[in-house]
Amino acid sequence: MQPRTAHRTDAGPAARHQDGAAGLGAELAAVVAGARRRAVRDRDRHTDTAHLLHALLEHDPEARAAVGEPRRLARLLGYLVQRSIGYGLRWQAGVEDSGAIPLATAPAGRPGRPAAGAAGRDADRWSPAAAAALAEARARARRRGAPRVAGTDLFAALAADPRSRAVEVLERAGIAACELVARIESAAETCADDDRQECLRSAPSTS
Repeated sequence: MQPRTAHRTDAGPAARHQDGAAGLGAELAAVVAGARRRAVRDRDRHTDTAHLLHALLEHDPEARAAVGEPRRLARLLGYLVQRSIGYGLRWQAGVEDSGAIPLATAPAGRPGRPAAGAAGRDADRWSPAAAAALAEARARARRRGAPRVAGTDLFAALAADPRSRAVEVLERAGIAACELVARIESAAETCADDDRQECLRSAPSTS
């Protein structure tokens, strides 16, 4: 399996929260704030797609409905909770890169290791992958002619990047990201905004 993250220590390409979150609207304000709090608490270098996914599932009922049956949701949340004590520890030293925004070369020193006091210091920045997902969420809302960005727009954007940490967590939980995107897009095409949550709940899942 190809690595999904680039282990770099340079914080240059990351985007400030106020820029990455612009235009998302009040509905996703709690998600944005929750993701940032998690990054600071976990002493991560940047707020990444896994932080966004965790906060989104906590705050958005449509995103939870898109996951499917409760056991799938519980399994996914279980993997996200393990981030700070398990596999996610290896993420602290690197910047999550989606490939959409090129990373600068790491400065001389010890590659892959954050400078003293760096962990958590830059958590007010989005990783390149998270910034790209936020931009794609806005684009998805525009394409469907919606007046606001829905949580499912962000969820689909997170799941559509195969190199993101969010997709890595989804796969660890046994959830196919491509299937998830298809469920969300199908509900967006066939259901009105006020019916979309029920459509997502009733859509069949294959895992």
